[in-house]
Amino acid sequence: MTRILDRNIRALLQRRQEEDRRRPFGDRIADRITSFSGSMTFVYLHAVLFGLWIVINLGWIPFVPRFDPSFVVLAMVASVEAIFLSTFVLITQNRMAAIADKRADLDLQISLLAEHEITRLLSLTTAIAQRLQLEQAANPDLDQLAKDIRPEEVLHQIEQQAHLHEGPG
Repeated sequence: MTRILDRNIRALLQRRQEEDRRRPFGDRIADRITSFSGSMTFVYLHAVLFGLWIVINLGWIPFVPRFDPSFVVLAMVASVEAIFLSTFVLITQNRMAAIADKRADLDLQISLLAEHEITRLLSLTTAIAQRLQLEQAANPDLDQLAKDIRPEEVLHQIEQQAHLHEGPG
């Protein structure tokens, strides 16, 4: 089991590295900016810069002239920075959502393959149990469990149940 687990982990890591290499330059820049803006270094840097800006423009430091006494420039700088930072965060979130969608699709495919394999194993096991005339082979649930489940039917049932529980809206 360890060999298989190691192989799977290596394959996943290689896939991530390959995907990282193929990312457009703009996405890599957006990720770095988002990563830095989400750090405590970013918070400390802004606390110092904005704190100095405010202290200087309140006139609390002698011999240092005010350059933005109404704080209009500070407000504009902060607003423009917020616009760009939110854009970078959205770019990163969109990329991460696309990766999450790919992983969800992979999970679904693996689950469907596993369900199909288990159904086949159950059919084979039931046939062996019947051949050996074991009493467990007569379980009526086995016939139902041995049938393939179609994902679209499951989704339809989920939607029907959701509509029943929503009530009048």
